[in-house]
Amino acid sequence: MGIGGWAMTQTTQAPDRLLRLPQVIEIVGISRSMVYRLMRRGDFPQAYKPGGYASRWSEAEVMAWREEQRGA
Repeated sequence: MGIGGWAMTQTTQAPDRLLRLPQVIEIVGISRSMVYRLMRRGDFPQAYKPGGYASRWSEAEVMAWREEQRGA
């Protein structure tokens, strides 16, 4: 039990990083054009647009996609 009888169930989790396209390509091992083709089909995590023309992908979503592909 924690302080005052409350159970301490707080977990620590690293914040999700936003990856640039070269990092995504390195992680998943597919080409730039294939990343965008799969995104259009809804078969790959969608990019976030943090501002301007920049595209970023959630590291957690990309890693989950990669693990799903390995299990397929």
